[in-house]
Amino acid sequence: MITILPNWHPIFVHFTIGLLGTSVVFYFASAIVADDHRWKQQWQQMANWSLWTGCLVSLSTVFAGWHAYNTVSHDAASHIAMTLHRNWALATASLFLILGFAAISIVKNNRTPRFLFLSVAAIAGAMLMVTGFLGGEAVYRHGLGVMSLPIAEASGHDHEHNLTQDADHPKDNEQSSAHQHDETVAESEPQHQHDPEIKSNIDTDSNTQMDHHSHDAKEDVPTPHEH
Repeated sequence: MITILPNWHPIFVHFTIGLLGTSVVFYFASAIVADDHRWKQQWQQMANWSLWTGCLVSLSTVFAGWHAYNTVSHDAASHIAMTLHRNWALATASLFLILGFAAISIVKNNRTPRFLFLSVAAIAGAMLMVTGFLGGEAVYRHGLGVMSLPIAEASGHDHEHNLTQDADHPKDNEQSSAHQHDETVAESEPQHQHDPEIKSNIDTDSNTQMDHHSHDAKEDVPTPHEH
């Protein structure tokens, strides 16, 4: 058994749905055109061979599905879902097998499909869609046969990043990004420097103002009077 698949049912079921669905479409396509239409006979042959091939493949699909039903891990809710899918699948496959034998009889007697055959084909086609939907529910909603589930991520997920690096070291990546950002900002900020000449002038003006204030303070001191 291929290691990525718990069973072969997903492989066969696509051919079954495609072939049997195609047969129903071409049976109705050949029925609505005139008897002298150049494609009528070709469409009937297409429908017959699609039906017969689909019936043969459906046997493998049913056997593989039965094996999956009895081997996959499941809980109570998923057991109900896969049982419902199994019952619809068995009924649908049986109805298409009946159509397959009826089509053989029609071809042998050189007749064309009539109202009864087309009615049963329409019912079988509708049942095929319901069966496929129930199979999808069993897998995508209940996880039957799924060996690994992805980790849910937020919306707007970027598919171009390094999956291995981000999954193994998410915090390291954030810290590295923040560290690089700080270094970039530090390098981009201009250094605060003073011009030596301007600084010298500032110091000279400060000393002059201090001397001026000191002189004024001395003049303000009152002189004692002599008696």
